[in-house]
Amino acid sequence: MACPREEREALERELVGPWGIRAEDSKGRLHPEEECSIRTCFQRDVDRITHSKSFRRLKHKTQVFLQPEGDHYRTRLTHTLEVTRLARTVARALRLNEDLAEAAALGHDLGHTPFGHAGERALDKIYPGGFKHYEQSLRVVDVLERDGQGLNLCFETRMGILHHTHGAPDDTREATVVRLCDRIAYINHDLDDSIRAGILTAESVPARIREECGERNSERINSFVSDLVASSRDGVIRLSDRMQAAFDYFHGYMYSDIYTDPIAKSEEGKVEGILSVLYDYYAADADRLPEDFRGVVEREGRERAAVDYISGMTDSYAMEKFGEIYIPFAWTVK
Repeated sequence: MACPREEREALERELVGPWGIRAEDSKGRLHPEEECSIRTCFQRDVDRITHSKSFRRLKHKTQVFLQPEGDHYRTRLTHTLEVTRLARTVARALRLNEDLAEAAALGHDLGHTPFGHAGERALDKIYPGGFKHYEQSLRVVDVLERDGQGLNLCFETRMGILHHTHGAPDDTREATVVRLCDRIAYINHDLDDSIRAGILTAESVPARIREECGERNSERINSFVSDLVASSRDGVIRLSDRMQAAFDYFHGYMYSDIYTDPIAKSEEGKVEGILSVLYDYYAADADRLPEDFRGVVEREGRERAAVDYISGMTDSYAMEKFGEIYIPFAWTVK
């Protein structure tokens, strides 16, 4: 009698079309494991990421706005969840593997720094080896999680995580879906948060964006997702020429007018100072690092371990450690 995993794999032969990756055809894990009797390999990847410590930390990491006053601004976790839902929707519509798309989407930002892209730019400048969050995301799942054992994810999930920013010629269609849904999600929800923050009003959004994409956040997302599905029927995952041009204009507007806005970026000048101080402190003495990073110190040195530790911090934890190290504490005479 077939086990639930085998039944699901059989079902995938019908549900997953010719352009998708079936779980039974995965190239496998870094270290071979016995298959689960209930879940396919991609379903296991979803669970491993969801239950990881790095995934939980995303809820306290900046998306765009540092220390926003309000409960409804996106964090790195809510961004990840929005990307995941879009990716599953598109993957289902195109008869791709929803579980693989979900796994790559859930893991794509695990390596993001505290303080969003400001933190990434700071670490890239500070660390001699350079720092890219997508490379760090793969490092998290391969090396750092489970006290140095890694999550041992499938090849396809790992490559979807690594290539989510720029893509690669041999990407799976599921990986391409995640990359495009990541872009669709962040320009739309960052615009939505910018309106919420008072940086602009709904009426001041450029007319071209409102006319070609929609007046409201939900309308804009639906416009892009619907077009992506309709334009990708031949196995090439893409937007139509018209919506790609609208996306490029939208994307350019966000970088020229929103991401550089002094209200949104007023505190970012402090980020490099905080992370520089933390890096110098931990790179100077391996004993200051948590026990979890001893293996990294031994294999790759203090500097690499310091970057791994700092990049995994939440915004609040980074500020807390900075305060512990450099802000005098209160004391009393006994």
